[in-house]
Amino acid sequence: MEDVIEQLREANEPVPVPLELPEEELLVEIQELLLIHIPEEMKEYLLTVSDVIYGTLEPVTVTDPKSHTYLPEVAATAWDVGLPRELVPLCQDGANYYAVEETGTVLLWDADEGAVTDDSWDSVWDWARDVWLES
Repeated sequence: MEDVIEQLREANEPVPVPLELPEEELLVEIQELLLIHIPEEMKEYLLTVSDVIYGTLEPVTVTDPKSHTYLPEVAATAWDVGLPRELVPLCQDGANYYAVEETGTVLLWDADEGAVTDDSWDSVWDWARDVWLES
């Protein structure tokens, strides 16, 4: 995890208005909005590197309700188009979504198939290393 955090920090692209990292209290509020528990590793991601801008993928954020990556809005859209309600979206990729199970496993949900694919990563950190940093 620490290696991936360091790689993401090094890859972070400068932007005119940088994102902010949330406080834990905000994550409690977000969970209440979602009516679902955010898996622990996803919470760690949100608290430590959700301000990183890198590559073509834009994982969810929680500090700016006006952002197109704002988790409650991304989740509402994802669940509306068929992502199973027990999955928490991590990142939209076109019409597809990377989403996190309660256990922390990241899955790829294919919108065309309306189903989870065989692609999976053991953790948010494995996904960040293998997918996000490679985007």
